[in-house]
Amino acid sequence: MPGHKYKGYLNTGRPLKIDFDVDGNDTPPAEMTMGELPFAPTYTGVGKGLCFMSFGSGSSGNCAYLGTPRGGILIDAGIKPPPKSNRKRKKSAEDVLNLNEAFAELEKNGVSRDMVKGILLTHAHQDHMRCLYPAVSQCKCSVYCTMGVMSQMVQRCRISSRIQDHHVPIFKEIPFRILDMEITAFETSHDVKSVGFSIEYEGERFVVATDTGVITGRAADYMSRANYLMIECNYDLEMLKHGNYPQMLKDRVISEKGHLDNAVAAQFVAEHYHEGLHNVFLCHLSKDNNTEEIALSTMRDALEARGLTVGDGSNAASQCNRNVQIYALPRYNASSWFVLA
Repeated sequence: MPGHKYKGYLNTGRPLKIDFDVDGNDTPPAEMTMGELPFAPTYTGVGKGLCFMSFGSGSSGNCAYLGTPRGGILIDAGIKPPPKSNRKRKKSAEDVLNLNEAFAELEKNGVSRDMVKGILLTHAHQDHMRCLYPAVSQCKCSVYCTMGVMSQMVQRCRISSRIQDHHVPIFKEIPFRILDMEITAFETSHDVKSVGFSIEYEGERFVVATDTGVITGRAADYMSRANYLMIECNYDLEMLKHGNYPQMLKDRVISEKGHLDNAVAAQFVAEHYHEGLHNVFLCHLSKDNNTEEIALSTMRDALEARGLTVGDGSNAASQCNRNVQIYALPRYNASSWFVLA
């Protein structure tokens, strides 16, 4: 069962640029107006630029927040829906956060529900869209995804077709705006229609590339220009080969439409490191075929082999003067609150 490599070549040409402003409502693209963005509530959290937090990353659920002083977005909504009653229940160690708990984490950092102005959806698997409708309802915001992703979500998944009322269609490699962020979707390689996102704010790029079997040339173009990269490190090849998964599932994971090997992700980041790359967030680690320690050491070894110094993503003084910071996003819990720029 051989490992796979990223493929294709870098195309550094900028994609066609079409600007339209979106401020978290349900206005269809045809009615969007260009010009100055409207005033937004004052941000009360830490930092004056990009801030990031994850609420779960893995097959149990995926959801993250990226924001600026004016508000922000959720990237996927695959954590648990809010509980149906206020009665507290015992939480297991492998129980991903629910939506209310995620919002409570945001509120600790000065971000209220009404500051979430949109939800970006990468693809229509349950661990990425399980609580999409409750999230949209609570935030009163729109869902931004391609027509292909929306079609698969409504036709294949158990989600109300009413979600289409909140849909703002987006198109691969055509930028759009939410608040003061310019966002571009790019194709990734998975067993359903899927995209990654390049999110730019004041010249800084946060790039999300999760659930992809290979890194194609077009994805590599966006990922290689990131200042902050959230990259899938799903499995360790040896753990997968000798693990308990049935062979059919092993073949699916390792295929070009499956998930990304630690070593492939590490090779890519090491080969495409540049001085503007500040943080690498390892996401979607497998519970059965990976560990945080293995994923981090694989990435660290590849970067140090290039002569780079690597920090652990903490705010410790001893970690600050490093070339790049790496951090494994927790599977079930909220991450640290990152003030990125």
